Amino acid sequence: MADCWGRQQADSMPEGGASGDLSLALQPDASRLTLPRFLDDVAARHGPRVALRFEGRDLTYAQLREEARAVARGLLAAGARRGEHVGVLFANRPEWAIAVFGAALAGAVVVPVSTFATPEERAYILEHSDAAVLLHQRTLLGRDFAAELREAPPPPRLRLVACWGDERFPQARRDSAAAPAQGAQLAAIAAAVAPADPGLLIYTSGTTARPKGVLHAQRAAVIQCWRFAELMDLTPADRVFTAQPFFWTAGIAMSLGATLAAGATLLLQETFEPGAALALIERERATTMHAWPHQEKSMAEHPDAPHRDLRSVRKVEFTSPLAKLIPLARDEWGSYGSYGTSETFTLFSAFPARAPAALRHASHGPPLPGNELRIVDPQSGAPLATGEHGEIAVRGSTLMLGYWKQPREACFDADGFYHTGDAGWLDGEGRLHWRGRLAGLIKTGGANVSPLEIEKAMAAYPGVKSAHAVGVPHPTLGEAVVLCVVLSANSRASGIELNAVREFLRSRLAAYKLPRALLVFDASDVAFTGSQKVALAPLRERALARLAEEGAQIAGHRYREAG
Repeated sequence: MADCWGRQQADSMPEGGASGDLSLALQPDASRLTLPRFLDDVAARHGPRVALRFEGRDLTYAQLREEARAVARGLLAAGARRGEHVGVLFANRPEWAIAVFGAALAGAVVVPVSTFATPEERAYILEHSDAAVLLHQRTLLGRDFAAELREAPPPPRLRLVACWGDERFPQARRDSAAAPAQGAQLAAIAAAVAPADPGLLIYTSGTTARPKGVLHAQRAAVIQCWRFAELMDLTPADRVFTAQPFFWTAGIAMSLGATLAAGATLLLQETFEPGAALALIERERATTMHAWPHQEKSMAEHPDAPHRDLRSVRKVEFTSPLAKLIPLARDEWGSYGSYGTSETFTLFSAFPARAPAALRHASHGPPLPGNELRIVDPQSGAPLATGEHGEIAVRGSTLMLGYWKQPREACFDADGFYHTGDAGWLDGEGRLHWRGRLAGLIKTGGANVSPLEIEKAMAAYPGVKSAHAVGVPHPTLGEAVVLCVVLSANSRASGIELNAVREFLRSRLAAYKLPRALLVFDASDVAFTGSQKVALAPLRERALARLAEEGAQIAGHRYREAG
């Protein structure tokens, strides 16, 4: 597999002129890189196999296709037109896949809506996206989406809001007399969808602004589904557990799409709960696991963890706290040697998960076929030489079409590169070394410190649920590194001390990267964006206020309250 991913891009050019990615062993035909054809292909290959398992209910590949077709026919009967935007508001349930593929079969641009979004955020997404239809589940974790949507003024373009299980939901429109005509219409619409056509409008939020609508071509999502299946070495025998929400690119490509591309079975949990997740992994003999590091940590620290049989799991990071409970003897699989963004529909550079551990841990991999990387000066945009640190800029076959309702020049430079806002450098082998967000870099004592590096090192510290490094103003250092921690619910480490933390980090970080102050916060004090990124600006302000309240002193400077 490593040789396959090391090849040069193929000469073939799919629609739109982007470089083709035809080195995929699983799916070599670029003309089939659309969501409707992807569903047809996986259903044809794996029809009777179980695609999705949820709360004791199985959905085979063939059934997924038929249910999606029913939704598509219903959308057409309801007057949906090709190219319209269809919002989908579901948690990690089979209905998410059914609704998304159904909308795609009807020729729609799918707008996944985050179940984390507040009513105000959701209203913004629906209006900004120009959604004409919204398909949704009724309730989730005590929230009544149907009631929330009834109470809010509808966006001007939204003409149909349909709740799963109600007669207005498109799947319920099963008119047998009209079925032949609808079937022919559906086939014609699906056949007309091209790889370069818009397919998904993904909303992802930054740390300070409104969510941005990232518009992706059909091929971007489908390339990544096939690509992830191969990169992660998935087979039909795999049973994949995921805690990644489907409404963001990683959940779509890495969890759902890759599982379907491989013919494997995806084990679904509607909302993440560590004890229930451990029980599901044990009961279903999961072989592969996708979760955020803090979720893996919460599972490993759950009281049930030592009593669960997790030996079936073979595809999980060796650095995961769960690896010791399985236990894994060697570092033989991992996906962290990679880099990607929502704008590139996840991975842009990567090593295969089965690549030697030394390679995976040394960098974030070479650009994947069809992709180009450039390091540029953050101010001027001028390309930098090998080894020079700057901003990561990307161009390639899975790069977004652009931000919705923004001009092209606001998204790409004159050469068509997207400037990511991430810091990094390229080595002599053309491999990327990512160093976190440029905006989040802490400049202390003349050196740049990546909060990400500190936070990764703190992931192994006992009793800490999460740790976030911020820079606060300092008259001589420029900025001082302050570590903000949230303790685990069952932690006894209420007396966590700066000296102990610094000693723990000393063997993992250079001396100038060690925090100069430590602040303990409640989980409610740490605000997150809609895409679960820490809102850095509010946290930095809270940290500065706490230092002033406490009259803290850092490197000869005492912080004082205003006035």
